[in-house]
Amino acid sequence: MLIDNELVLRRVEEHDLPVIWEGAFSSDTPEWKRWDAPYFPHHRKTYEEFLKKKEQYVNAPDVMVIEINGDVYGTVTYYWEHEPSKWLEMGITFYREVHWGKGYGTRALRLWIGHLFDTLPLVRVGYTTWSGNHRMIRVGEKLGMQMEARIRKVRFHDGQYFDSIRMGMLREEWIR
Repeated sequence: MLIDNELVLRRVEEHDLPVIWEGAFSSDTPEWKRWDAPYFPHHRKTYEEFLKKKEQYVNAPDVMVIEINGDVYGTVTYYWEHEPSKWLEMGITFYREVHWGKGYGTRALRLWIGHLFDTLPLVRVGYTTWSGNHRMIRVGEKLGMQMEARIRKVRFHDGQYFDSIRMGMLREEWIR
């Protein structure tokens, strides 16, 4: 469990699954998807379909819930872009917009990055976003990340092109 006052990151437990399903998969057009890679299709799932893959969540090392004052509002995750070279990418999703723009995402990612550097033999940690997601770019900047890549006009959304943005930091640049 990782704690920053009222914000907690912890492993997913069985009782969290309905909240995760509702936030992530109960709708064809959840609000968070407008910002989280909206150029990729999102597919609604029934709760029963979601439960078929519950082992990807419950006590999995690569995902934690974001809890604020005891309520689950989202998740942080990581995946290996290339595990042999320890290239890891991370992500964050806040399902409920009630806490958007209040600094919780920055705080959650600060805890997550610290956890990843403390528990995995990483040289670098980063994430990919798009130029339309100004808040996610700003979060990276506040955490001390560098814009490592801008691949111009490769994300097509709502009739226009956006850049793909890679944000990252090296272990030696990490300051808690």
